[in-house]
Amino acid sequence: MHIPVLQKELLKYLNPQKNENFVDATIDGGGDALAVLQETEPKGKILGIDWTPEAIDRLKQKIQETELKKRLILVCENFVHLKKIVVQENFQDIAGVILDLGMSNWHLEDIPRGFSFQKDEVLDMRYNPKEDLKAEDIVNQWSPAKIERILREYGGERFAHRLTREITKARQVKPIQTTQELVALIERVIPRKGKTHPATKTFQALRIAVNQELENLTQVLPQAGDVLKPGGKLAVISFHSLEDNIVKHFFRQVENEGKGIILTKNPIVPSEPEKQQNPKSRSAKLRVIQKN
Repeated sequence: MHIPVLQKELLKYLNPQKNENFVDATIDGGGDALAVLQETEPKGKILGIDWTPEAIDRLKQKIQETELKKRLILVCENFVHLKKIVVQENFQDIAGVILDLGMSNWHLEDIPRGFSFQKDEVLDMRYNPKEDLKAEDIVNQWSPAKIERILREYGGERFAHRLTREITKARQVKPIQTTQELVALIERVIPRKGKTHPATKTFQALRIAVNQELENLTQVLPQAGDVLKPGGKLAVISFHSLEDNIVKHFFRQVENEGKGIILTKNPIVPSEPEKQQNPKSRSAKLRVIQKN
């Protein structure tokens, strides 16, 4: 399950009060949502959204026999439809919206859709299997120029050109269909240095492209501002610079237009003890803005 990152700091800035309503647009295992629900007893509610069906199913089972069932509304949907979901669920008086953009450990461990380069699985990478585009489609069908661009822009891969050339050659012989076929190709091209696996950046780039993560983030941020009540807060935890830059620039624009106040002039990062306890938290950054 995804271990909540910066949870103490998140709760401090959101400062949830008795009977307040919140939206967790990336609810995943429910760690942040359940912590907020504790603070908003007895009648505070959370609208929990997640694009991965397995996440919603697990959480429904987790709360099935508890009183939280009445206070936690769960929807399996892409958060890019946030405003529509809020209207459909008639969810009102929203004091805060949470966006934790981290990928769950169990996406890597338990969902066999090719998120991990350490397993031999289909080259899929869709958060929701009902969507059309797979990672396999990108590596086998996209033009070399498009593949090189996403490897460079989304993955920061400095061997993007050489890697794209090898992908293009390999797919002419046989389609690249599994994670290990792709990993073997990457290892032939990129030298192994330090602890970081050579496939890390490529897998990140493909996942971002498959799920349109940056486009969706750009679209959801203004919607979050729209659904908040005056004084409500939007809290975003990002895990790489591309996400953080989108959030930073959006917050600045809102503040410059006089529509909100940035509460985190610098991003909040994990403490050393948290980094040691959960090494995957190292790249996390929390930014919070309050609606005027």
